[in-house]
Amino acid sequence: MKILGIETSCDDTGIAVYDNLQGLLVNELYNQKKIHANYGGIIPELASRTHSKKIIFLLDKIFKKINLEKDINLIAYTAGPGLVGSLLVGATFACSLGFSLNIPVLPVNHMEAHLLSPMLDSHLITFPFIGLLVSGKHTQIIAAYKLGKYEILGNSLDDAAGEAFDKISKLLGLKYPNGHELSNLAKKGVKINLKFPRPMKNHSNLNFSFSGLKTFAANIIKNKTLNFQQKANIAKAFEDAVVDILLMKTKRALNQKKWSNLVIAGGVSANKLLRKKSEIMMREVFNGKVFFARPEFCTDNGAMIAYLGSLYYKKKNIFPSLEITVKPKWPLDSLSVL
Repeated sequence: MKILGIETSCDDTGIAVYDNLQGLLVNELYNQKKIHANYGGIIPELASRTHSKKIIFLLDKIFKKINLEKDINLIAYTAGPGLVGSLLVGATFACSLGFSLNIPVLPVNHMEAHLLSPMLDSHLITFPFIGLLVSGKHTQIIAAYKLGKYEILGNSLDDAAGEAFDKISKLLGLKYPNGHELSNLAKKGVKINLKFPRPMKNHSNLNFSFSGLKTFAANIIKNKTLNFQQKANIAKAFEDAVVDILLMKTKRALNQKKWSNLVIAGGVSANKLLRKKSEIMMREVFNGKVFFARPEFCTDNGAMIAYLGSLYYKKKNIFPSLEITVKPKWPLDSLSVL
């Protein structure tokens, strides 16, 4: 059983093939970051046009490795959430390909694919578990009961963690995309006396807020001439604060559910400090385990879409169709594919 996965939710074009017996067979990705770097952020129209140009190129590379017409059982594509123009490129392409090859097509949720992406490498992950989805657009704590059934326990009330990373990185003069650059800079920082806040630390709910922390850091940076070490120190203090906030709320969720498995996914899950501190927390506090995807699968990719498609295909109670489906806002707790 082989599933073709197509990912075009934002600015990464990804196509992959996953086999339920052999695992991931091929994974192709075109990254648009160099294109959008000229503008300091993603330009939606430019992103969708680039998807249109590159998706054929990537499919051609797949064709050279796998006979799609004979070998593929299902095409899974990202239907949302994401940029509507980018989503339409992938959805239209997937449905057209499915029609031409007489292959069923299934729309899947981008965030569910991220949440389950660590399963690409580890089959030790079992439901139920607490999921921390942390990226440039989302910061959520999820109670994952089973495939397709999720409860959002906490959400960001303003900026996502990845968005806050990017904004402070830009103020520090780091190149786009700059969240990763901030983490590299933070490694050279030392602790400073200035105490960065941990917003909503004493709130009993599981929601996040990063706007106050972002403003606090911005006020330190703006209108000042900072040397390299001062920038590194600020980066370290900011990163420490973000990671503390994320794990503070995640710990509370684990205690509430009394579960001992944690999955951290999304672009920010590649952060080394977050990985290190979460591993310590799960080992010493919960006697449990934390799971991550490989760094290349933390950001958007076709592999996670193909893998999620394979999970639903095995359920046998899905109803693939060739109707083009796009849901720019598709909450994880409102899935309707099962």
